[in-house]
Amino acid sequence: MGRSMHTSITVETTDRVSVHDITDNVSEAIPVEVGQGLCTVFVPHTTAGVTINEAESRLIDDMESKLADLVPTGQGYGHDEIDDNADAHLRSMLLGQSVTIPITTGDVNLGTWQSILLFEGDGPRTRTVEVAVIPA
Repeated sequence: MGRSMHTSITVETTDRVSVHDITDNVSEAIPVEVGQGLCTVFVPHTTAGVTINEAESRLIDDMESKLADLVPTGQGYGHDEIDDNADAHLRSMLLGQSVTIPITTGDVNLGTWQSILLFEGDGPRTRTVEVAVIPA
């Protein structure tokens, strides 16, 4: 494998809870000289997450709704005494902070309906997404 490369993407969120399709941003972060390899997308935030799924608006609404059902806001979480955002931390844990995708022919090799989705749990905020590329 070749030498790894790294870049950061900035995403401005406008709502407390939202999902953002960052697939194009990640694709643009892959250096043109990389034909094959691996791409890891990492969110260095404890109240945000990243996942791969379909970026269809009704499904995104369903994702937000189901996460709210699984981890309701204002349930007397101990952390809420500090920041009032324990639900965002817990939802982030369910989604995870990173995904790794193969690179083929110079782009992320996702399935037909797959997109890279950034979950915002405690916005609005400026989020940083780290993209690390390891050429084959």
